[in-house]
Amino acid sequence: MVFEKIRAILAEQFGEEEDSIKIDTNLTEDLGADSLDFADVVMAIEDEFDVEIPDEDIESIKTVGDIVEYIEAHK
Repeated sequence: MVFEKIRAILAEQFGEEEDSIKIDTNLTEDLGADSLDFADVVMAIEDEFDVEIPDEDIESIKTVGDIVEYIEAHK
């Protein structure tokens, strides 16, 4: 459930097919995310899941799986 929502957000943000986004997809290496992209993604995820992700936690997020784990631990 969390993964599917995150995958939909990322697919929309990066113009990718949802099926191409896997749990081990790296945001910078595979999707080409830069710091501005990260900010947009974080805001969309915070809105979707009603959580706040502090800047120091954002630095540890590298993959889709990292996002899923964070959301599951903080919702």
